[in-house]
Amino acid sequence: MKIRAVYPGTFDPVTNGHLDLIRRCAALFDEVVVAILRNTEKSPFFSIDERVDMLEAVVKSLANVSVSAFGGLLVDYAEQIGASVIVRGIRAISDYEYELQMALMNRRLSSRTETVFLMPAEAYSYLSSGLVKQISALGGSVHGLVPPIVERRLKRRYGRRALPVESTV
Repeated sequence: MKIRAVYPGTFDPVTNGHLDLIRRCAALFDEVVVAILRNTEKSPFFSIDERVDMLEAVVKSLANVSVSAFGGLLVDYAEQIGASVIVRGIRAISDYEYELQMALMNRRLSSRTETVFLMPAEAYSYLSSGLVKQISALGGSVHGLVPPIVERRLKRRYGRRALPVESTV
């Protein structure tokens, strides 16, 4: 039996920490769907289409990984795509408390999915999309924190010279 996992998030923007977890998922599960949440409570920096485009570019070398967008309850989406596993990243104890609450609620809503927590590599344990946007907005370098395609788009968005075209991973 093949195991399909869904790794949900806003990915606004995708960071190297996210990419680290996506690679770990790809090694653990037969299929991985990176699912971008259409969150009506947040005002995203990048549009859904931009986030899908960037994620597809950075995961294109991973044959068992696909990218999609969804709205509504995660457990409903997981069932719709046939995913039996929800993957969530945990960087710190503060993440764990929130993620545990969400995992228990998802279990209550659907017994057909199981939540798996993964930790990013130590080098990315402090990294968040919010920090990346803040650093970029203030003119700091996000080199090494995000894939090159994201770094270029952040620089363009903030009106600074874009990086030369190079590999997206």
